[in-house]
Amino acid sequence: MDGARADAGQGRQRDASIDDVARRAGVSGQTVSRVANGRSNVGAATRERVLAAMRELGYRPNSAARALRSGRFRSIGVVVFTLASYGNLRMLEAVAAAATERRYALTLMPLTRPTHADVSAALDRLGEQAVDGVIVLIESHLIGTAEAQLRRGVPVVVVDSRASGRAAVVDTDQFTGARLATEHLLELGHETVWHVAGPQDSYSAGLRLRGWRETLLAHGRPVPEPVHGDWYSDSGYAAGRSLAAEPRLTAVFAANDQMALGVLRALTEARLRIPRDVSVAGFDDMPEARNFIPPLTTVHQDFAAVGGAAVQALVQEIEGGPPAEYREIAPRLMVRGSTGTPTGRGRRSPGPAAGG
Repeated sequence: MDGARADAGQGRQRDASIDDVARRAGVSGQTVSRVANGRSNVGAATRERVLAAMRELGYRPNSAARALRSGRFRSIGVVVFTLASYGNLRMLEAVAAAATERRYALTLMPLTRPTHADVSAALDRLGEQAVDGVIVLIESHLIGTAEAQLRRGVPVVVVDSRASGRAAVVDTDQFTGARLATEHLLELGHETVWHVAGPQDSYSAGLRLRGWRETLLAHGRPVPEPVHGDWYSDSGYAAGRSLAAEPRLTAVFAANDQMALGVLRALTEARLRIPRDVSVAGFDDMPEARNFIPPLTTVHQDFAAVGGAAVQALVQEIEGGPPAEYREIAPRLMVRGSTGTPTGRGRRSPGPAAGG
C-alpha cells in the first residue's frame, strides 16, 4: 500500500504531506511549498510536475499550519447591510472577484441595522475570527471604526461611506456623477432639473443630492425641492406620480436607476412623452438600463474598479505596506434615449425655487 495514501500500521488513509509530494515529483520540500503558495520563482516544467504529483496524491495544503507560520489567514471579512439593493450586491460581487484573484477567501458579516454600534460589534466578531482585514460596505454618513480597528489591530477599508479613525476609504466620485447628469440636462436646454433623491441617511445619496444642487446653483438655476425615495422602483413611481402634476417639469435626475424606472412608468401613465415632454436620467448604469423604454441615460459606476481598489488597499496594508489614502473612482455619463431637448412642454421658466 502506498505510504503517501495509507497509514501502514493501521491500514487507514492519511493526508499526503509535502514530503510525499516532493518524493513523487523528485523535488525538494521547499519547491513544493513555493508551488503551494503560488510563488513565481519555480520553472514551468517543475511547477507542472509538482502540481501533477499533488493531484495524484490528493495533496491539500494545510492552510491552518501555513497561517500559524505566516501570521496570515488569507481571509477578508466583509461587513454589509442589505444585499437587496443593486449597488451593494454589485459591490460585494466586485470585492469577491478581486479577493479571489488575490487568493483571499471572504467571510461575510451581514447586519440587520446599519448603526455605529452594530458595525463596531461586527468588527469585534470578525476580529475574533481568522481574518486578516475587513471591508465595510455600509451606506452611512459616518462609520466609527477607530475603536475596533485599534483594539484588534485588523486593517479596515470602508466603501460607500466616511470613516472615523484610520480606516482607508474607497468610493465612486458620487458628487461628480451627479454633476455630469445635471449638466447634461441643462445643456439640452432644460431650465432646471428636479431630483428624486435616495434615503436621507445614505452617504452616497447625500453626495448625489449635493452634486445636483450645487450644479444648479453654479449655473444660476432655481433648485426645486428634492423628493426622497428608498432606492427601490416603487418609491420612484410614487415620486414620479407627484412630479407629473408639476406643470413646469421638463427634466428629472433620479439618484439611482431603480427609482428612475419607477419615474418613467409614472410619467408615461400620466401621458407624458419621454424625452419630448420630460427627460429622465439615473445613476448606476445597471445592465437593464439600456433596455428600459426608452433606454435610460445614466451615470456609470465602475463597481469592478471600486471593489478592486478596496481589496488592493486592504491587501497592501495586510502585507505590511502603508495604509491607503482616500481614493475616488471617476464615473462617466452614458447618454441614451431618455434625455433630449424639451420640445413638448417647452422651455418655460420654473419660477421661484421651492428649496435651495
